[in-house]
Amino acid sequence: MARRNADSWGAGAVPADCQRPATGYLSLMMEDFEQLFARVSACRLCADRFAGTATAHEPRPVLRARPGARILIAGQAPGARVHASGLPFDDPSGDRLRDWMGVDREVFYDQSRVAVVPMAFCFPGYDDKGSDLPPPPICAKTWRDQVMAALPGVELTLIIGQYAQKWHLGAIRGKSVTETVRNWRAQLPDRLTLPHPSWRNTAWLKKNRWFEEEVVPWLRARVAELAG
Repeated sequence: MARRNADSWGAGAVPADCQRPATGYLSLMMEDFEQLFARVSACRLCADRFAGTATAHEPRPVLRARPGARILIAGQAPGARVHASGLPFDDPSGDRLRDWMGVDREVFYDQSRVAVVPMAFCFPGYDDKGSDLPPPPICAKTWRDQVMAALPGVELTLIIGQYAQKWHLGAIRGKSVTETVRNWRAQLPDRLTLPHPSWRNTAWLKKNRWFEEEVVPWLRARVAELAG
């Protein structure tokens, strides 16, 4: 499953008959999910925190998901561009991620197939060097278990960034991104750590060609199976 923490289902496990929800059950889940989505969208827990950043922006939670999604992308937090548009991975990084997955924009942005749920739902602002601040921990503490419980159909979680690795991998996380990604087979079949698809990582990809030679073909095959 997509999560490792205990959740509202009880002992941290989704009932077996809910792994792939039937149509009627999915309709009931959708009603509950819409209520949860409305609460997330109205969240203002970090308003004061964001007001104190250089951008002095208002909270704008961004996540894309529906209960029937079988693929989850767990990233860090929206950047300034996503904060403005409300559409995650609508940039060159998203193009590279979609290429790794072997899907087009239509499939990628179909929330019934692919959920995008970062560790923090709002753009955290910039630090004094102009880099994105880390995702505020209060977001995951408040919402993540609830959102993960509302996505019982997820069969593959793509993990991007150290904060997502810590939450979704726990003790099997490596000491570095390279170590964690290289240990990809130990995470299968329900989880897979990816390097960030940013073009800043082009040098890393050239140095670690095994990623595109070994990991990407497996990823494309699995995504085709789940999203096809």
